[in-house]
Amino acid sequence: MDSKVKFKDLLKTAVTELQGLTSVSNPDFRLEQAEYLKSKNEWDIVVSFLVQNTNPKKGVLVPSYNFEFERVYKRLKINSHKEVLGLYIFEN
Repeated sequence: MDSKVKFKDLLKTAVTELQGLTSVSNPDFRLEQAEYLKSKNEWDIVVSFLVQNTNPKKGVLVPSYNFEFERVYKRLKINSHKEVLGLYIFEN
């Protein structure tokens, strides 16, 4: 893997690593950001996906605000061998 890697390969690697973090049947994984760090020969990416909303907000004025799912974002570093080097909390 180098700077000419296909983005779908990055997403595939991330999905393999992150699949266990969601119980949603269709988590809708998305590659949100990808940056190649040439000096380290690695990719720094951000992936989002859906998880069950475990802390729904109860609103009287806006009852539709109580969503069943929420989108979370994770930052990963992937090396030239398609190995995940790190998984980081990503605040959007």
